[in-house]
Amino acid sequence: MVPRFYFHLRNDFDVPDDEGKELRDLEAALEHAANEARKLAGEMLKETGRITLRHRIDIEDERHEIVRSVAIRDVVRVEA
Repeated sequence: MVPRFYFHLRNDFDVPDDEGKELRDLEAALEHAANEARKLAGEMLKETGRITLRHRIDIEDERHEIVRSVAIRDVVRVEA
């Protein structure tokens, strides 16, 4: 059985994930969260001209326990 993970967006307002996504393991869930966080950063930059690095995605398992968090600061690199 493939586990289901939930990806809750935590930023200026919380966006819960009620559907979740079936992924092979936590490593795949972390990869998915990192990709989603990068997309979020891109959307923020496009819409507002800024990125808030503390915004994050909490990964919840099937028992509805948070198993990891991925902040935007963890998955983007800012260079000058």
